[in-house]
Amino acid sequence: MLIDHRAAIPAATLALSCAIGLLLAAPAQAQTAQQQRAQQANQIPTCAQSLGTISVAEPPGRNWWSGQQLASPTAVIKVYVSKSRCFTLVDRGQGMAAMQAERGLASSGDLRGGSNLGKGQIRAADYVLVPDLVAQNANSGGNSIGGLLGGMIGNSTAAAVVGGLNLKRKTADVVLTVTDMRSSEQVAMTEGHASKTDLGWGAGAGLFSGGFGGGGATGYANTEIGQVIALAYLQAYTDLVAQLGGLPGNASAANAQQAVTMQKPGRLLKQADGRGGAVRELDVGMMLYPTGNRSELMWEVDDELGNRGWVNSTLFGLSR
Repeated sequence: MLIDHRAAIPAATLALSCAIGLLLAAPAQAQTAQQQRAQQANQIPTCAQSLGTISVAEPPGRNWWSGQQLASPTAVIKVYVSKSRCFTLVDRGQGMAAMQAERGLASSGDLRGGSNLGKGQIRAADYVLVPDLVAQNANSGGNSIGGLLGGMIGNSTAAAVVGGLNLKRKTADVVLTVTDMRSSEQVAMTEGHASKTDLGWGAGAGLFSGGFGGGGATGYANTEIGQVIALAYLQAYTDLVAQLGGLPGNASAANAQQAVTMQKPGRLLKQADGRGGAVRELDVGMMLYPTGNRSELMWEVDDELGNRGWVNSTLFGLSR
């Protein structure tokens, strides 16, 4: 039987062409997947409900941002908090100072009647968030600057970071910490890293297209090093939101009750109705710790010696 080689050659050529096409398509598909991952990683996370109220504090130590014509990193963090709707943001900066000045006018009687501006209206912050750089490198020839030492993170990877901000290589390693304002417990600490290469694939294009200007963080959108720092903080903030998903819905109720101080002499009773007599006498100035149990005007409390009993709430006030 004779084989027609003229028919076989096109078939072989076609197979080879298909193989080459698959090899060329694989990097293109990988590139597309990488691009998609980069874009997804640089989106501000959103929450269905607020995790509580939060204030954003200035980083401790030296001012590293003004030398790069950047605003404080708190401006970036406030943009993330506002757009994510994961926290209710309370102002403890310039807005707070302006508010206090307005309240000064109210207390001096200079405001119109019915202004509804007075005591007991300021919303408490459940948490405070502090942004900073991870590390400071003394051997960088002035190219790396930072605030916190990497060893404070408690992570070998973080401790090995060369510098918090490398201006030459355009890299940034940052950290975010969240502290409970009532208990002083540090409820979360997250790190973020970004480099100039992360600005490729169009990653972060949507992030920098708007919003930073209105938040006073224009430099972070308009400069390369600013974009790198912003992406590093976004990574840390995204991890932060994931960590804090288990926070109590009511941070105030979940914390220990505020202490009270006796303002009039009284007695610590064994039962709310007075039956069983008294545990001890209570003098003016003694501090008590409510357990949360109440029966009309009677509150269950512990004293500083560990005694538990009931006391009339008209005899004490909140400790200051």
